[in-house]
Amino acid sequence: MTKDTATRLIHTRGRRLAQKTVNPPIERASTLLFDTSSDLYGAKPGYGRMGLAVHRELEDALCVLENATFAKLTSNGLQACALAIGSQVKAGDHILFTDSAYGPTARYLDRRLEKMGVEATRFDPRCGATISNLIKPNTRVIYLESPGSLTFEISDTPAIVDVAQQRGIRTILDNTWGAGILHKPLDLGVDISVQALTKYAVGHADVFGGAVMSRDKRVAQEIIDCGDDWGISLGPDDAYTALRGLRSLKTRMDAHEAAGLRIANWLSERPEVSQVLHPALEQHPDHVIWKRDFTGSNGLFSVILNAVSPEGLKRFFDALELFSMGFSWGGFESLIIPCDPQLKRSKGHWIDQKVGPLLRIHVGLETVDDLIADLRAGFEAMGE
Repeated sequence: MTKDTATRLIHTRGRRLAQKTVNPPIERASTLLFDTSSDLYGAKPGYGRMGLAVHRELEDALCVLENATFAKLTSNGLQACALAIGSQVKAGDHILFTDSAYGPTARYLDRRLEKMGVEATRFDPRCGATISNLIKPNTRVIYLESPGSLTFEISDTPAIVDVAQQRGIRTILDNTWGAGILHKPLDLGVDISVQALTKYAVGHADVFGGAVMSRDKRVAQEIIDCGDDWGISLGPDDAYTALRGLRSLKTRMDAHEAAGLRIANWLSERPEVSQVLHPALEQHPDHVIWKRDFTGSNGLFSVILNAVSPEGLKRFFDALELFSMGFSWGGFESLIIPCDPQLKRSKGHWIDQKVGPLLRIHVGLETVDDLIADLRAGFEAMGE
């Protein structure tokens, strides 16, 4: 019987356990003991850093979520992005990466990889198949994030993948927004899907974690080897908490989606707002591609305000009681941040023509009417 992803996430459990418990035990161990020397050198895992029962259960659940056959756990999302990229390149290689990549990932590509002898070039997230014009003889990886961080462009991933496959280039996609529930990059031909489990997977803003997923055996081995060389691991308590979060992921995402859409539509009618950057809205420039490649949305999107003074923007934020300011998202709480200080885009990017400040909003699980009242109070204070 075919089962929905939400059902499979709940029932993917306990297959390696002597006792069939609802949740796997948390085994805190660095040293594992063996009876014979042959066991010592032949066992997998042979050391606690490689993970125990709870790690295997989390990996199984992530494979269900992303339609993958392999998952590697990391201690945070940035480490997962770095591992996915680092496992595929060497000195002398070239990588293309989306101009709307997560800021710390872009920093890793611009700064760290350059010191390792790898050239990185940004591309327009809306370039589609014309990315072929940027490919060099030594291009080894195309790195995508869709929707784009902060600015929410949707890339034509199948078109880019088609070009990459013709040229023998590996593709990686940061799927944290899609969370495996809304978007399945591996089904579109992407070689590696990456998630920051810190966000929607955990769902409670209390644990860091990351994951790198693939269904290609050779790619998986490259990720394993690089992860072993870099000593990458995830603690058992964090793995347990991430696994627990996955059980309720679909239910929480449905609530985030409904609330996010209601608030996005409300904001689109406000005179203070120039543009709502939410791919599920029909007025979003990439809505058609989003509707083709995604099955839903969540609570994270951005808005561009009309021109406002710094003092007025400060009054807006000061008046908010429910929307807090914080750099993460995906938890039960609603967040809002001004994004202009961290926007680093190529010259000529559309963001240069925006009329006012860019704000990123994460709609949590509070009552929507209360959240709307909070934003309304902020706008009223802004106009004083």
